[in-house]
Amino acid sequence: MHWARPIFTLLIALFASRAFAHSGEGAGGFLAGLSHPVFGLDHVVAMVAVGLWGAFLGPPAIWMLPIVFPLVMAFGGVVGILGVPLPATEIGIAVSAIVLGLMVALAARPPLWIAAVLVGAFAIFHGYAHGKELPDGANAVAFSAGFVIATGLLHLTGIAFGLLARWPAGRLAVRAAGCVIALIGVTYFGGYA
Repeated sequence: MHWARPIFTLLIALFASRAFAHSGEGAGGFLAGLSHPVFGLDHVVAMVAVGLWGAFLGPPAIWMLPIVFPLVMAFGGVVGILGVPLPATEIGIAVSAIVLGLMVALAARPPLWIAAVLVGAFAIFHGYAHGKELPDGANAVAFSAGFVIATGLLHLTGIAFGLLARWPAGRLAVRAAGCVIALIGVTYFGGYA
């Protein structure tokens, strides 16, 4: 049981609350950034779709697309934090769900560079929205780290489900998930168009 003490200490350190005074955490630090993408269905479906599509395409897309998205998204976040205007952000987010969902549903297999450019283009809109929604007085670095990590976890969720495509029934399930994602994107698009 001598191994339990360091693990218990680590868990306490990771989950212990710290004083929120002057840290920006209470208004929008790491935890706010971590939760932000998870509570927006428009973000969730697009980010899961990136993982699904990467898994569907297989190596190297399975790791490249989920790396391209958060890197470019972080750039978009900086653009949003700086207040640089990006027109039609919400439409871009809705279209990302439609297009990425369709890529999965239709089993699209473009060259890797095209898939990466497409994913990166949509990541700018998602990052911009996160950066623009940074609460006043928030710690921008902590908030950004939170939303990038949450994005990675959503990609991993998509990858895990997307690996079902190795079997015929799983392939149908993954493509059906792409249809559902595209339809969710259409409903969001209808609200903004």
